[in-house]
Amino acid sequence: MELCTYRVNITGTVQGVGFRPFIYALSQRYLLTGTVSNNSKGVEILLNTNTLTLKQFLVAIEYEYPPLASIEKIEHVEMEYQAFDDFKIIATKKIAKVTVNIPPDVSICSDCEKELFDPSNRRYRYPFITCTNCGVRYSIIYDLPYDRINTSMKFFEMCNVCEEEYSNPIDRRYHAQPIGCWECGPKLKLMNNMGLLLEDRINEVDKTVALLKDGNIVAVKGIGGYHLMCDASNAKAIANLRERKQRPTKPFAVMVKDIDMARELATISVEEEEFLTSKERPIVIVKMSSRKLEGIAPNMSKIGLFLPYTPLHLLILDRLNRPLVATSANITDEPICTSLEDLEKLQGVYDYVLEHDRDIVNGCDDSVLMVVNKQQIMLRRARGYAPMSIKLPYTLKHNVLALGANQKSTIAIGYDDQVILSPHIGDLNSIGSVEYYEKNIEILKRVYHFKEEVIVHDMHPNYESTKVAKSLVLRQAQELNNPSVTELVEVQHHYAHILGVMVEKGLEGKVFGVAFDGTGYGDDGNLWGGEFMVCDYEGYERVAHLDYFKLLGGAKAIKEPRRVALSFLFDLYGDDVLTLENATTKAFSKAELKTYFIAWEKGLNAPKSSSVGRLFDAVASLLGICQMMSFEGESAMMLEELYDASVTGYYTFGYKGAVIDVLPLIKDLLAENDTKVAISKFFHTLVEMIAVVYKKYNTLPLVLSGGVFQNKVLLGLLFDRFPHAIVPNLFPPNDGGIALGQVASILKQKGIE
Repeated sequence: MELCTYRVNITGTVQGVGFRPFIYALSQRYLLTGTVSNNSKGVEILLNTNTLTLKQFLVAIEYEYPPLASIEKIEHVEMEYQAFDDFKIIATKKIAKVTVNIPPDVSICSDCEKELFDPSNRRYRYPFITCTNCGVRYSIIYDLPYDRINTSMKFFEMCNVCEEEYSNPIDRRYHAQPIGCWECGPKLKLMNNMGLLLEDRINEVDKTVALLKDGNIVAVKGIGGYHLMCDASNAKAIANLRERKQRPTKPFAVMVKDIDMARELATISVEEEEFLTSKERPIVIVKMSSRKLEGIAPNMSKIGLFLPYTPLHLLILDRLNRPLVATSANITDEPICTSLEDLEKLQGVYDYVLEHDRDIVNGCDDSVLMVVNKQQIMLRRARGYAPMSIKLPYTLKHNVLALGANQKSTIAIGYDDQVILSPHIGDLNSIGSVEYYEKNIEILKRVYHFKEEVIVHDMHPNYESTKVAKSLVLRQAQELNNPSVTELVEVQHHYAHILGVMVEKGLEGKVFGVAFDGTGYGDDGNLWGGEFMVCDYEGYERVAHLDYFKLLGGAKAIKEPRRVALSFLFDLYGDDVLTLENATTKAFSKAELKTYFIAWEKGLNAPKSSSVGRLFDAVASLLGICQMMSFEGESAMMLEELYDASVTGYYTFGYKGAVIDVLPLIKDLLAENDTKVAISKFFHTLVEMIAVVYKKYNTLPLVLSGGVFQNKVLLGLLFDRFPHAIVPNLFPPNDGGIALGQVASILKQKGIE
C-alpha cells in the first residue's frame, strides 16, 4: 500500500504523563517513521504510513494510552509527503495559544514504591523517587509546555545516570521532569521551630519518626503545601495540636500506612476503598468502626482517612507503623503554607519541621470526598484532581475569567469550548487569602497565556471576589487607556450553582434546580439560600423559596445558630419570647433577649435570608445541640450524627404562591419530646418540601447543588426519593463549582459560534 505522510494532533492531559514515550513504543510496534513532539495544544505526531496501519495506530492510542493521560480529541490529516529515516522524539514546539491541560499531582506508582524499598536499587529509600507515571506535576509548574526548564526542578542538574534515564525513550523515566536521585535531586533537612538544623542529620526520616513517637508536632513539607503531623494514637499530642491551632472540635484527617490499617479504624465500602487506593489519593470520609483514636473527631462517628501519596509519607509510615494526624498547615481563614516563610506564622504550633529544597510553585491542598449512593461527592477538589478541564456545550466567542464566590473559592478561565477550573483556593476572609486568590488568577493566566475579554463575578457587592473583579477591570482600563477593554458581568449565585452542574452533565435544555446553601446574594438584595429555579443557559425563574427570616447581627449569625433560632422564635411569638424557656432562650441573658428583640422588630443589622443552611443552624439551637459553632457546618454535622433511620414522617410547612413557610415546622419541632425524632423528621421535611415544589415541574431533570447537599443523610434520603436526581460529581456542591457556572452563564448572553 502507498505510504503517505500524516499529521496527528492529540489534545487533553497528554504532557508530563509519558505520552511521547508511549507513541515512540507504538511506532516501533508498527514500524513507523516520523516524529512526536509536545506543543502548546498537546502532542503532535508526523508519520509515514499507509491507511490501514494508520487506523491500527490510532486505535492503539485510543485504547492503550498511559495511566495518567486523558484524551479529549484525536485529529489526523494527510499532508504533503515528507521523508523520515526513523522515528524520533523531538524538542517541544511553541505556539502562542496554550490549550493543553496541566497534569495534576498524583501519588507514587507501584513500580516506584517497589524500588523505594528495594535495598539493591540506587534510589532505595530516596524520599523523592518518581517516574513518568507518578508524582508531582501541577505543584512544580511555572509555565507550559511541561518541560523541566518550566518547573522548579530546573534548579537541580541531573547526574549522568539520571540524564541517561531521562534521555532513553524506552526507560520508565524518559522525560520524567521531576527525576532525581540521592546524588542530584532534592534533599531533606530537619529543623526545630526556630529554624535550627538538628545536629544528627544522618537520617532525617528516622529522626522525624522518633520525634513523632515522642508526641511532638512536626510540620512536613509535601507536594502542594505543609502538613501538621502528630501521632494519631497519642491523645496528648492531639490535644496539644488542638490547643495550639485553636481548633477545639473540628475533625482532623488521618493518614494511614495502608488499606489494612484503614480497615482497623473504619468500615469501608468497595467504592470508598477504590477512592482511597486510587492514584489521586483523596481524603475519604468513612464510618468509624472503633474509637481507638481519641480526640480525632469529637462527637462524630465519621473520620477522614487517606493513604500516603508521596515516597516521604511512605517512608515515615513504614517506620512509624501507626496512624498519623495530617492536617493542612495554615492559620484559620488563610491558605495552606507553601514555604518556610509562610510556615513561620505557625511557629508556635509545631515543634519541628521536615523541610526539602524543591520549591512548591503552586499550592494545592488535599482533596476530600465522600460516597453517597455509590456516587463520588466532592467536598474539596484539589490535589490529584485539579486543575480540571471541562467541555462546554457551546463555543465561547470571548475569553472569560470567572472569579467564583467568597467561600470555598475557585476561579476559572473559559475559551473556545472548554473551561479550566482551578484547585480549591479557600475562603476569602483575610488579606493573606485574598493575596493567594489573586496569585492563583495570575498562575492560570500565565500558564495558559490567557487574556480575558469578559470577567464574571458574583452579584454580592461585598464579596472580595467582586472587589477583585472590579479592580482588575479598572487596572486594565488604566494600563490600556481604554475603559471598555474588558466587560464586567455579574451572575446570581444560585443560578451559577445549577449551571455548573448542567455543564458537567451536558444538560442543554431546561432543568428544575434546587439550590440550598448558607448564603447567596439575591436579585432583590436579600440573602438567598433556599431556592427552587427553572433554569437554562438563557436565564432562570425563581419559582419558589423559603420565606424570609432575619439574621440577627448579620454575619455573626453565621457562627451563632442561637441567633437564627431566636429570630424564628420572634417570628412565631413576638415579645412573648422574652418569657419563654427553651434551649435557645437559655443561651442568652435577659438583657440580650430584649436587645435582640428590638433589633428584630426594627430590622437593625438584621438582613433577610431564605437560607436552608441557616435553617439547619436554627434547628440545632432549638434542640439544644449547638448554640455557637467553632467551624463551618458544625451544627449540620451534629444533626446528621443524631439522625435515626427508623423514624418516619415529616413536619408541616406552608406552601402558598412561591413561598414556603417553615414556621409550622419550627412549632412542631418545639413540641417534640424526642430529639432524635425531631431531627429525623426535620430531614424528612426538607425532602418533602422538594417533592411538593417539584411536582409541578417533574418533567424536567431535578438538579441539586449548594453546600447543604454535602450532608450525607439529606443527600441519601433524596436519592431514595428521587433516584435520578442529578448532583455534581466532578466538583463540590458547595461554592467550589460557582466559577464554572459563571462561565456557563454567558454562553447565551455573549453569543455562541
